[in-house]
Amino acid sequence: MEIVYVYTKKRSEFGRQCNFSDRAAELHVDIPPDDNVLEDFIERNPVDIGIQCVQEMSEHDANTERFETNVRGINHTEGGWPKDVNPNELEQVTRYRKKVEKDEVYISAVLQLGNSMEHCIKQNNAVDIYEEYFENVDAEIIDEAATAKTINVFRDPNDIKRTATHISWYPDGPRKLAVAYCNLVFQSTSPETSMESYIWDVENPNKPEMTIKPVSPLTCLEYNPKDAHILLGGCYNGQIAYWDTRKGSQPVELTPIEQSHRDPAYKTIWIQSKTGTECFSTSTDGQVLWWDIRKMGEPTDKMYLDKKQEFHNAQGAYCLEYEPTMPTKFMAGTEQGNIISCNRKAKTPLDKIAAVFTGHIGPVYALQRNPQFTKNFLSVGDWCARIWSEDIRESSIMWTKQYSSYLTDGCWSPIRPAVFFITKMDGTLDVWDIIFKQNNPTLTLQVCDCPLYSLRVQESGKLIATGSQDGTTTLLELSEGLYTMGRNEKNLVTNMFERETRREKILDTRHKEIRLKERTKEGKDEKKDDKKHETHETHKTEGEEGGEKPKEEVVEDEENLYTKAEKEFFDIISSEKKKQPTPNNDFSEVEKKENDINSSDANDESEKKD
Repeated sequence: MEIVYVYTKKRSEFGRQCNFSDRAAELHVDIPPDDNVLEDFIERNPVDIGIQCVQEMSEHDANTERFETNVRGINHTEGGWPKDVNPNELEQVTRYRKKVEKDEVYISAVLQLGNSMEHCIKQNNAVDIYEEYFENVDAEIIDEAATAKTINVFRDPNDIKRTATHISWYPDGPRKLAVAYCNLVFQSTSPETSMESYIWDVENPNKPEMTIKPVSPLTCLEYNPKDAHILLGGCYNGQIAYWDTRKGSQPVELTPIEQSHRDPAYKTIWIQSKTGTECFSTSTDGQVLWWDIRKMGEPTDKMYLDKKQEFHNAQGAYCLEYEPTMPTKFMAGTEQGNIISCNRKAKTPLDKIAAVFTGHIGPVYALQRNPQFTKNFLSVGDWCARIWSEDIRESSIMWTKQYSSYLTDGCWSPIRPAVFFITKMDGTLDVWDIIFKQNNPTLTLQVCDCPLYSLRVQESGKLIATGSQDGTTTLLELSEGLYTMGRNEKNLVTNMFERETRREKILDTRHKEIRLKERTKEGKDEKKDDKKHETHETHKTEGEEGGEKPKEEVVEDEENLYTKAEKEFFDIISSEKKKQPTPNNDFSEVEKKENDINSSDANDESEKKD
């Protein structure tokens, strides 16, 4: 039921009543024609005038004052019963009904209405008003260009603007939007900065519907999917809090600081459970903590994002991914660019980290599984978005181009498995349709001039909300082609993911073979070097007994080697000098020997020619 607020005004406040009456026409002004005025004008002859078959209209613009609306509720009690009859008492109601049914007026009214009611019933029985005439006819698929239009803009009402860090849609339809506001720049927040976050009505951007008042600015805010009145928030000081909108703006319960995160709680997620009260959170301190909002004095479970479960080596996380169909498994995107797949109920601490996917060179800011294909997931970090398969850990199966601006957030379309969205630091929103294009986005929207930091798509896939650095949340409506699944889209995406996974597996095996060959080659070279080294060592240690020599003996051996080498060198030089003739000798004999040798060589060459 729609709540309506009626504005009332007294008749006396409208002023004096207007009284109209008939009377004869009166002439107030009469201006006779003046021929002298014609001298001031020039007659146009001929005259060309374009005419239309429609009435000429004048367009006027006017700025009106902004009208702020407010929703008011009323207490309704069941009416129609006399004061002496309690509608909750069955005996009194039955007694009063029998009294009314005996009344002649009641009987005549029923008989009078009976004929018209009988006619309507017969008409409904004759004509099926719910019949589908074209049930088996396929709707024509219109290939229209992908577009999006801005529906509403929600601005931070405070004077000092803060970043819209997180957005959460109301679970029961696209009526409300919860937005968390926080200044993420370390130690740059002034004391006058507000810590409040807001719940907005989608149709009323002028004033928030409700204010959320935390003890520290909220970095994330999530609606409970089972209870639309409860919200879970992660604070900048590491605490986790929850609110019940029926109980006001203050948090119902907070986690103690000593049991909370040591860094800002960047992500909180509700867990699929029977009670609907369990959740878990992560932070850049490397911890993953599980909570129950019925008892928030301490976490129900704890885990560190490290293979050996050591706190000082844990990797800080910015985002989490949880799939309700796999209740014990989750994924975390870390500051180091890794994606860690975890199992909460592993048998040993070493098995809690199931796999690590490496590929990003900067922090991973967004992580989400494909709603239709849970084995494939999207990660957004640094200047690239990647699509992964759980079967391959070494590399992603698909990735976007390298952007010139940094990526901040991303998510899949809840309806179309081939569509995902990306926000960037230059204020643009990219819509990717991997069936239509793989190299470039299908649609690029310049949402605002400042960086976009948060993104969330409504369950129907039609509406998308983005939050910017200056606290502006923009609500966009996508064209029909971006949220309507094609006839063969699921099969096409399945084939695409399987093909890319198979290709990456082949490349990975080939890469391993190349690395193995390189290792074997390096091993052979090392063995050769070791053999040479061994022979060199044996030469050095010839004649020596086993065991290491003392340092003094090693020094003496080195000195003996130097003297021995020096002696050999001088012996060679002296022998060469002895062979050479001295200047006092007679060179006649030497010249005769050389002439004899040259003549013998000439005779040999002539004999060969003959």
